[in-house]
Amino acid sequence: MGAGWGLCIPLAKIAVSTGYGPLGLIFWQVTIVAVLMLGLNALRGKPFPPIRHAWRLLVAVALLGAVIPDVAYYTAARHLPGGVLSILISSVPIFAFPLALILGNDRFLAVRILGLLFGFGGILLLLVPQADLPAGLALVFVPVALIAPFCYASEVNLVARFGTYGLDPIQVLALASMLAMAVTLPLALWSGQWINPLPPYDLADLALVLNSIVHAMVYATYVWLAGRAGSVFTAQVAYLVTGFGVIWSMALLQESYSGILWASLALMMAGIFLVQPKPAMHLARAPDMKNDAGTGIGDR
Repeated sequence: MGAGWGLCIPLAKIAVSTGYGPLGLIFWQVTIVAVLMLGLNALRGKPFPPIRHAWRLLVAVALLGAVIPDVAYYTAARHLPGGVLSILISSVPIFAFPLALILGNDRFLAVRILGLLFGFGGILLLLVPQADLPAGLALVFVPVALIAPFCYASEVNLVARFGTYGLDPIQVLALASMLAMAVTLPLALWSGQWINPLPPYDLADLALVLNSIVHAMVYATYVWLAGRAGSVFTAQVAYLVTGFGVIWSMALLQESYSGILWASLALMMAGIFLVQPKPAMHLARAPDMKNDAGTGIGDR
């Protein structure tokens, strides 16, 4: 999961390298994800429950989980190195904790406030001139890139607060992706950002398709692992996403980083470690362990 999600970061930079606009990229990305998630749900043979009460949830997931953050992310990807994007995208837990306090989803702990300070300190380090970011662009596009993790943190808190109305995560992603298609198609056509799906294809087209497929696959894996090992353990993938994002960006984009960026990475990792909830250590009963072995994808 960490290697796959980390790979999506340089793939996003490659996808915007030929001038494709965010709305066109997002439309085809959510289309591919919707097809894959619907196919996966069909293979499971799991019917969709009634969704008449879930529309607000689906709209929130479509906007906060795809349209708004992806517009910000693809816009920032034109101007920021992949390693910087990897650090910034990992700040989801840093934003999620204060939002959880506001919504009553979590409780105050002093050590997690220290994690917030470390995380925001890592972000501020990226703004100093010694970070070697493009001149004059860091102050503009670092905040733009932070819109994405803020939206993801808002999305996960809303889902935790109000539930999914009987839909499992695969079904939520499938339906929300279809809604995102309906939103981005007219916007892409109106803004002139439509991407012709017919050949010939170049490297940016292949990066977009691979990005979408990898994202769908690792999301399904995330759901599967959360059902097996729990959400707290599964959330530790944040460390690997950041690390692999930096490694993939160095390998595929030939990026090199200053000491300030590595210090920012260290502060962000420390912040994530402190701010994430820690699992309670309990011995599992034998019958529970036996039953858990039969849990399917998406089951809680």
